[in-house]
Amino acid sequence: MAPALLMIICVHFAFAQSKPPSHEIYDRLLKKNVTADGKVNYKTFIKDTVELNKYLGLLSANAPDEKTWSKYEQMAYWINAYNAFTIKLITKYYPVKSIKDIGSSVQIPFVNTPWDINFIRIGKEKMDLNNIEHGQLRKKFDDPRVHMALVCASKSCPILLNEAYDPKQLDDQFAKQTKAFLADTYRNKMSADKPQLSMIFKWYGMDFNKNGGSVRDFVNKYSNVKIKPDAKISHVDYDWNLNEQ
Repeated sequence: MAPALLMIICVHFAFAQSKPPSHEIYDRLLKKNVTADGKVNYKTFIKDTVELNKYLGLLSANAPDEKTWSKYEQMAYWINAYNAFTIKLITKYYPVKSIKDIGSSVQIPFVNTPWDINFIRIGKEKMDLNNIEHGQLRKKFDDPRVHMALVCASKSCPILLNEAYDPKQLDDQFAKQTKAFLADTYRNKMSADKPQLSMIFKWYGMDFNKNGGSVRDFVNKYSNVKIKPDAKISHVDYDWNLNEQ
C-alpha cells in the first residue's frame, strides 16, 4: 500500500474514532418510556433491554476524546451515560422501592451504596456512577447546572428529561430543567422570605458558590420567585422512592 494512501486511511480512522457517538437510540427510548413529567416506566425499559444495551455499548466503545470533542459534547456524553447506566442498574434489580435498596442490601461484596457499584465500562476503564458524577462532570467542567440534569432514579431528583441531552441544545436543556425543577413545589418550595430548597443545594453548595456566586444567585437567575438577600434558606426532605410511573 502506498504511504500516502496509508496515511489518509490512518487519519480518517483516527477522526472517525474521535467523533462522539449518536444518542439517537437513547433519545428514542426516553421518548417511549418516560413521561413529560419525568416518570419512568422501568417495566417497558426491561422489555427494551436489547436496545438499551446497544446504546450502552456505543458509550462503552466511544470514550470521550478531550482533545477533539467540544466541552458540550463531553458533558452531554457523561450526563447521558450517568442517566442511562442508572436506568440499567434499576432494571437489573427491579422491582425495588428505591435505588438505595441496591448495594449492601442485595449483598454485593465490598459495596455500600449503588453509586459504588463498578459496573460501567468506558473504553478500557471500569467505573461506578460516582466516577462519572464526581470524577468527570464536577471535576472537569465546573458547571453546577449538571445537578439539574443528573437523575438518581428518585422522586426528589430533577425529573428525567424524556429526550437525550444534545451538545447543540445543552444550554437550553439546562435552562429548561432548572426552571422546571425550581417551579416544582414537590422538590422546591419557593418563597421570597422563607424558601425551602432541595437538599441538592445543600449537598453541593460548594459547586454553586464558586466563582463569586451563591445558591441564592443561581436560584434567582432561574426562578420566577426571587429569594430576598436576608431570607434564611431551609431544605426539603429528600424522597428516595423510585421515580416510576
